[in-house]
This record gives sequence, structure tokens and C-alpha cells, in this order.
Amino acid sequence: MITMLKLYASANLPTRFGTFTIYTFTNGEENENAVLVKGDVAGKSAVPVRIHSECLTGDVFGSKRCDCREQLEQSLKYIAAQEFGVLIYLRQEGRGIGLLRKIRAYSLQDQGYDTIEANLLQGLPVDQRDYTFAKEVLDYFHIESIILMSNNPTKFEFLEKRGIKIVGRIPVLSEPNPYDKFYLETKKEKLGHQL
Repeated sequence: MITMLKLYASANLPTRFGTFTIYTFTNGEENENAVLVKGDVAGKSAVPVRIHSECLTGDVFGSKRCDCREQLEQSLKYIAAQEFGVLIYLRQEGRGIGLLRKIRAYSLQDQGYDTIEANLLQGLPVDQRDYTFAKEVLDYFHIESIILMSNNPTKFEFLEKRGIKIVGRIPVLSEPNPYDKFYLETKKEKLGHQL
């Protein structure tokens, strides 16, 4: 399959986790996704890959309502320590519902609903994320196979159905806290996350 991605820009990105190359691409979508690459991944097999969906409250503000920041930081630390790896950062806040609806979902969760019920009460799907961009990134770099850093079976199914060879899984786990314990239990029991 020929990828729709076109390289827009790339640059050296030193971080507190290590040094990466950051790539931005255009593919006809409005979202501005980012790709962090460690080392030379072109044509490689068994590449560690994290596909991370944006979480402003967790990633930026350090919210304890979810495990997103812990997953992001664990993934960056792990990839930085490897010879090569990729982190694909997708701008699809709140499992794809956007920031406004996510905060409304938080409000409903404050009233006792779980994360799934909060979406459904708004007339929204439980999870409307799309990983097509991630597949296109893997194709762009001609990556032969990946080791997926994820607890989410939906990511595995999506990529495998589209021809991405997954040769392993790296769990990305965090210690529950009083604020995210119910959220993590819901993801495990209702969404099948491997926590």
C-alpha cells in the first residue's frame, strides 16, 4: 500500500527522556499529529512502537484521573533507552471526542457514572479513535514488524487488520491512585484492556 503521508518537517528534539527526531506530516487531515523517532527505524523489524492519543489533562497538567501521562512518560523512557523506536502522538483527545466533551464526561463521572456511561449519556461512541495515521507512519518508514507498547486490544486489532505485523507486546502499566482506580477498572472490565 502506498502511504498518503507527505513529510512536512523534521527536527532534532532533545527531551528530558533522551534525544529524538520529531516528524510532522500532512495527509489531508486537520489534526497536527507528531511522530518521535529514536535511531534509524527504516526497514527495521521488531520496532518498539507506542501509539499515544493526546490527553491534555493528563499529559500536560498531570491529572490523576487517568494513567495517560504515566503511559506517555514510560514509553518515552523505554524508547529512548533502545537502539530505535517510534512514538506516534495522535491529536484525538478524550478517545476521540474532543476536549469540550471530555470535560463534560468528567462532570458526569463526578456524579458517579463511569467513563463509558459518561460518553453514552452524551450520545457519543465509547471510543471513536482512528489509527489510520499510525499505520501510514509505519508504512512511510517501511517498518517490517513492530512490538506494540499498549494495553488496548483495539489497537492490535486495528493494525493487524490493516496488515501491520505485530511480533510482541510491551505492557504500559501504572500504579492505580484513588482518582483513577475506578477508571482503570472500567477500562479493564468493559473495554478489555490488559491491566
